[in-house]
Amino acid sequence: MSKPSLGKFHLMAFAPTIDAGRAVEFYRDTLGLPLISQDSFAAVFDAHGITLRVTNVPKPFTPQPFTVLGWRIPDIASSVKELAASGVKFERYMPAQDELGIWTAPGGAKVAWFKDSDGNILSLTQFP
Repeated sequence: MSKPSLGKFHLMAFAPTIDAGRAVEFYRDTLGLPLISQDSFAAVFDAHGITLRVTNVPKPFTPQPFTVLGWRIPDIASSVKELAASGVKFERYMPAQDELGIWTAPGGAKVAWFKDSDGNILSLTQFP
């Protein structure tokens, strides 16, 4: 029997929302992701070739206490400044985060965290 190989197919990401209108405004207007479609089940975005389905979930909803989506970016400082200028508030989880909220991991990766309109934790990472 051969092993399955999902590595040859495109990954699709999911994030929950209890307010689709507010989520569309955040992901489309604040983060700049193109909205592909929206129906009563989800808003679908193009995240640089990855499909992101922001799925409607019932109340009550409690966001997970960890990162659910993240972006690998080339210049974290400029991305943090750009998002902050658009109203994104960066979170502080580590004592050694700099004035922009960027933490440098022991391996050299730089990470900053923020929340979406439902409180889901999202991140930016710049690898060395």
